[in-house]
Amino acid sequence: MQFPESWLREFCNPPLTTQELADTLTMAGLEVEELQPVAPPFRRIVVGEIKEAAQHPNADRLRVCQVDVGQPELLNIVCGAPNARAGIRVPCAMVGAELPPGEDGKPFLIKVGKLRGVESHGMLCSARELKLSEDHGGLLELPADAPLGQDIREYLKLDDTLFTLKLTPNLAHCLSVYGVAREVSALTGAPLKALQFPEAAAAIDDRLPVRVSAPDLCGRFSGRVVRGVNPRAQTPQWIVDRLARCGQRSVAPLVDISNYVMFEFGRPSHIFDLDKIHGGLDVRWGRAGEQLKLLNGNTITVDEKVGVIADEREVESLAGIMGGDATAVSDDTRNVYVEAAFWWPEAVAGRSRRYNFATDAGHRFERGVDPELTVEHIERITQLIVEICGTPETALGPIDDQRVNMPAQNAVRMRVARAAKVIGMPLTQVQCADALRRLGLSVREEEGAVTVLPPSFRFDLRLEEDLIEEVARVVGYNNLPTNPPLAPITPKLRAESRRSSFAVRRELAALGYQETINFSFVEERWETELAGNAAPIRLLNPIASQLSVMRSSLLGSLLQVLKFNLDRKAGRVRVFELGRVFLRDAGVQGSDSSVEGYAQPMRVAGLAHGAADALQWGRKDKAVDFYDAKGDVEALLAPLRPTFEPATHPALHPGRCARVLLDGKAIGFVGELHPQWRQSWELPAAPVMFELELDAVLQRKVPAFRAVAKRQFVERDIAVVVAERVTHDEVMGAIAAALPGELLRSAVLFDVFRPQPPRAGESAPAGALAQGEKSLAMRLTLGSDSAALTDTEIDAAVQTVLQALAQQTGARLR
Repeated sequence: MQFPESWLREFCNPPLTTQELADTLTMAGLEVEELQPVAPPFRRIVVGEIKEAAQHPNADRLRVCQVDVGQPELLNIVCGAPNARAGIRVPCAMVGAELPPGEDGKPFLIKVGKLRGVESHGMLCSARELKLSEDHGGLLELPADAPLGQDIREYLKLDDTLFTLKLTPNLAHCLSVYGVAREVSALTGAPLKALQFPEAAAAIDDRLPVRVSAPDLCGRFSGRVVRGVNPRAQTPQWIVDRLARCGQRSVAPLVDISNYVMFEFGRPSHIFDLDKIHGGLDVRWGRAGEQLKLLNGNTITVDEKVGVIADEREVESLAGIMGGDATAVSDDTRNVYVEAAFWWPEAVAGRSRRYNFATDAGHRFERGVDPELTVEHIERITQLIVEICGTPETALGPIDDQRVNMPAQNAVRMRVARAAKVIGMPLTQVQCADALRRLGLSVREEEGAVTVLPPSFRFDLRLEEDLIEEVARVVGYNNLPTNPPLAPITPKLRAESRRSSFAVRRELAALGYQETINFSFVEERWETELAGNAAPIRLLNPIASQLSVMRSSLLGSLLQVLKFNLDRKAGRVRVFELGRVFLRDAGVQGSDSSVEGYAQPMRVAGLAHGAADALQWGRKDKAVDFYDAKGDVEALLAPLRPTFEPATHPALHPGRCARVLLDGKAIGFVGELHPQWRQSWELPAAPVMFELELDAVLQRKVPAFRAVAKRQFVERDIAVVVAERVTHDEVMGAIAAALPGELLRSAVLFDVFRPQPPRAGESAPAGALAQGEKSLAMRLTLGSDSAALTDTEIDAAVQTVLQALAQQTGARLR
């Protein structure tokens, strides 16, 4: 909210400087976001009158003016403004005057000069040259009664400051200059100007029939007929200036009066053209399909959830938000109907956003406007209409006031001890009661507590905490003690068997991956294609039409990052993300950190594309493949040892995808992107990807002491022939089962051999591997902590391994 300081001080003028006043408001919760002078600095610019304006002898567009500035002699000034003419009064910068600073920050000094051979002793100014507005159409014309020679800053009251307040939604009672003045009076003790609303005598008995059909929409409706107005009257300059300094441009006198009272007392109102209303008015909820052309030119369609004011033929106004074009006042208006109503905040909130616009009226009504002063504010509007637009034929009708559903004011009790505990400083009951009374609240004291009956303009006072906040504001936040908080501190230690998510990030970064952060809402196509999710969780109000569902996998987000980088000629991309996915799960109970029916686990996913290594000279270039991603997963989970088994995943290549298992439990997938999705995403090569449950990745073994072996280990190499269908895990499982305990220290596959098919006409050599067979060479590391192994024990261990391989995998020694 923006307003001039001078207007505020008309209602309450505390002995504070501008900055002190701003600090007082800010420390009371009414944050002063900006202080801005009404006009930039300039001096020696006075009111002057052009007595004569003759054509310049050497220039078609210049005039030589004789200007009276209240001095004995007229000033000879050359002017090029198109409206420079005799008889008007304008700002005149005399010799020695300083105009507002330009772009270089330096003031412009007026000197005696020559323009096309004619001396000029000053300068006639436009509003733009004084930086009062952007209007540069000509000189700033002043009223004919402006006193000659008076300083223009004094005459236009330019030594003023604009206050811009950033108000929270609970401070609706401060959305007016008088409301802020009421707060200033409470905070400083300065007297508040008493308001008087003299009743205007009704000269006619004309009434407009009004029916309030929706009491849950409108609790009170007041109105008055005014006949014989002059809508072409000139809005007084003081109203125009105040509206401009509140950020509102002048439109027409009747509209300006309504806006002025809104800024003055916070009461939005509306003035109808009475002759354009058909029959009476009906205050009701809208009906499906009804249309209304608003004052801003938009035509909207209303429904049953939007309040309207309608006559016998059509909808005339959007209740509490904006009037309609059909009954708008114009230059031909002669009779008006002045309306002021109380609209329930719940009935107005959010309605204007449905139509993509916001209004000052809607902003106030959806927060709450005092329902008790509709009649008084109509009297104030009437007073201004008579003063500004009145004619000898002006006649006022009586005020028709319908109170159909007024809000009930419930008493709120505040315990003094509770207030002292919450605020954090000792307080007495006298202090609390005094603070609340200064805010204009009705206070009843009892033992250890005070009870407040909130006034009609305080919609925010409903709980004990609301009163505690008011006490803290009046006492002053800057007066609160700065004692450090005292509380028992219990460190929340993470179990040694778990690592932090930051450790996972650091490990992936060490593997060459870069972290990305993506939206949790994604395209529906990603869920269908990459996650196989035919029924994703839909958003009720997506930020973009394509981001309409919640993700159940991180792979689509990483593919989008890859595509973005490849489109910008990135050659090698390695990215990862730690993020939450969203799954339907009827077993999830609702709590502070969960939503009933929806699981939200954390996952970690990575993607690699391009060369396996960054540009270097030591090794030949090699594209990243499945085994690079598998190795990264093993490094990420180390020292835990995962196992892998063939699997299928909607996003991954059917023959190049594996399920990751940890202690026999599936924790994720690793594999190469499916060729179909590689083609649809237009990728030059298929990336390799993995996605794991974060909880499993955070697990780690607690380090345990183990003595260094005292005896040298023994290594034996064996090569066995197995069928092509036999997997590496089956072979390693058979070896581990054959030598339980500490004897087998490790078994490592170091060679795989497959025979080449014989050429045409040749036969396979004796003892050669048949088609469908492969040779696996493994190194066994054997050792014992109790004694050195003998050759007999070593040979027996090898034979045991060979027998187990033969029995479980059908292997034979090569």
